[in-house]
Amino acid sequence: MYHHFAGKPDLALAAIRRTAEEMRALAEEEFSAPGTAVDRVTAYLLRERDVLKGCPIGRLTQDPDVMGDPALRAPVDETLAWLRERLAEVLAEGRERGELNTVLDPQAVAATVVAVLQGGYVLARAADSVQPFDQAIAGVLGLLAAHISMPRT
Repeated sequence: MYHHFAGKPDLALAAIRRTAEEMRALAEEEFSAPGTAVDRVTAYLLRERDVLKGCPIGRLTQDPDVMGDPALRAPVDETLAWLRERLAEVLAEGRERGELNTVLDPQAVAATVVAVLQGGYVLARAADSVQPFDQAIAGVLGLLAAHISMPRT
């Protein structure tokens, strides 16, 4: 391995970047799919996950070595920022198409969705049960449904 990487930090950085790329690609499949904005966000939130393992990127925020190294922290921050921004784009598109009412703030709702998702992982791991995660996701979907301004197809 040391023929390809200068040391452990370079290997860790490559692993984090690969994980981040895979996470973005999976999310983008749902965000780019046909359907309303709520349909796409719902598909993203309800996709199959290994909840008790936690988010492969989000759990890195608990690693002091990753958070203490700006190079290792960068892809974590970039990925979570990308996720918030991409969700905001989908929600803004839904608002522009009249699917969601105009009171919805795409940036704030996107941040809320990511916070609920990450918090859901934490609650599930603490309880050793997917139930808190499922409940958190159902809750945020209920809040989002309150902003639907046209009948869903």
